[in-house]
Amino acid sequence: MTKRRIRKAVFPVAGLGTRFLPATKAMPKEMLTVVDKPLIQYAVEEALEAGIEQIIFVTGRGKGALEDHFDISYELEDTMRARGKSLAAIDGIRQKPGSPVYVRQQEPLGLGHAVWCAREIVGDEPFAVLLPDELMVGTPGFIAQMVEAYNDVGGNIVGALEVADSETDKYGIISPGKSDGRLTEVTALIEKPKPGTAPSNLMIPGRYILQPEVMRILERQEKGAGGEIQLTDAMAQLIGVQPFHGFTFDGQRYDCGDKAGYIQANLALAWQREDIGPSVRAFAERLLQGRREGAV
Repeated sequence: MTKRRIRKAVFPVAGLGTRFLPATKAMPKEMLTVVDKPLIQYAVEEALEAGIEQIIFVTGRGKGALEDHFDISYELEDTMRARGKSLAAIDGIRQKPGSPVYVRQQEPLGLGHAVWCAREIVGDEPFAVLLPDELMVGTPGFIAQMVEAYNDVGGNIVGALEVADSETDKYGIISPGKSDGRLTEVTALIEKPKPGTAPSNLMIPGRYILQPEVMRILERQEKGAGGEIQLTDAMAQLIGVQPFHGFTFDGQRYDCGDKAGYIQANLALAWQREDIGPSVRAFAERLLQGRREGAV
């Protein structure tokens, strides 16, 4: 199979964010911040680092703040300039004309359906998919690492991450074949297998590089687990037809779709910051000391 360059990335951002209510009642969940940057910005920067040229957001109702975030802010910028304040904090957020592209998912019919909604923009090209709920921290970023692997083996590549056996029923799970370093041959994919039936503990943590043929499969609108159109089910039909691998990330993953994971991400990234890290670490030490002494 001829390897074509990965130029486009799809971001499914139409979800309602019900697990974070009431915070997400009027604000897109993708705009929740880790320290001082929205989750969606982390994901977009990860894609741009990997050489992605066109950002495709699959949105739903109530996502205006997300669209505004990547647009120019005349009043804000003019006010900051007039007051002599640096624009460094917002430099680079606004994208070039023609990117991002926004398409609408009218109904919450599953991740596969959301990706399929971007079919006209993706066209006949391989493309990446990033789920912003999954915050990946590493150098280089996860998608950049996957693109490098794709340039070697082509085909389809999904992220791979080991989880506890007790958690495999929550995710799409890889049935593994031969391994070569961080690459693992994928022989099958199973969406949310019943407890005790998973073929491995390798889950797919929200990062994909896919060939456009997956759109033709999603076109059938076949429903899977939970009565939704599952991306995992469509990808599974490409196994044996096209090269298919899992790639293990050299970095740290934070599940920011989960409240505990979201708090952990904030703490971990704040801990590492030069400007606020010392204060955060000192507070954490006081908190731990207080717990040891029974004060809190």
